[in-house]
Amino acid sequence: MEPIRIVVVDDHKLFREGLSALLNAAAATTVVGEAATGADAIAQAEAAAPDIILMDIQMPDINGIEATRRILADHPQTGVIMLTMLEDDDSLFAAMRAGARGYILKGADKAEVLRTVTAVAEGQALFGPAIARRLSSFFQRGNSRETAINPFPDLTDREREVLILIAQGLNNSDIANRLYISSKTVSNHISNIFNKLQVADRAQAIVRAREYGIG
Repeated sequence: MEPIRIVVVDDHKLFREGLSALLNAAAATTVVGEAATGADAIAQAEAAAPDIILMDIQMPDINGIEATRRILADHPQTGVIMLTMLEDDDSLFAAMRAGARGYILKGADKAEVLRTVTAVAEGQALFGPAIARRLSSFFQRGNSRETAINPFPDLTDREREVLILIAQGLNNSDIANRLYISSKTVSNHISNIFNKLQVADRAQAIVRAREYGIG
């Protein structure tokens, strides 16, 4: 069998190179690319056509969750595994919504990493033992806040920031100043928000946001 082709994405060079060395040393896997940012990850997904992407969540430009959404929109056959220090419920559910098929912590051992990579490459979804326990605990509680964690999963992180500021009553100029972006960019984000929330105007967007306690 051909080895599983992997792109490793992490903004910490030593960790990224160490993980790549581990994967290259295994007979079943080979690293075909590395990336330090979300934008680079998107480019590597296009250029290297990997089977698997090991994706960090927290990165300087486009975070791993948004990069995952963009990659899977064009390459739905790619298996994305979130590899992160974060194990909070918000990050976990956001990763699942984005289409990640695996989520393991950076403290996982070699066997767990390889087991997850192999399973996802075979079309399975696999979350490490620590994450599986969190999911089990979440659903055993009968917790109904799953939708409250991220009530508008189609919005990008930036669009969500803009919606929060709209709901707080800020105008376009104030939002632009707060986020250090141009008024035109704010207008573009607001147009996207209206389309994704299927609302006609700012007032309706505020109502939708406040239904979920935003703003």
